[in-house]
Amino acid sequence: MAMQQELAPGQIVRNPARPDWGLGQVQSVVGARATVNFEHMGKMAINTAVVMLVPADEDFQS
Repeated sequence: MAMQQELAPGQIVRNPARPDWGLGQVQSVVGARATVNFEHMGKMAINTAVVMLVPADEDFQS
């Protein structure tokens, strides 16, 4: 089980388990449920207690 993560509306994230979804923008966060609008999948409700989303800015850190 994934650890609870800190997400905020407007944050850009990706789901490493589903790279085909593309980047997603967090729309809302209520408890362990985040609504994320992904480039190639549309709006998805994600249980962040189970699915670990990765901030996209981590892609650009050296």
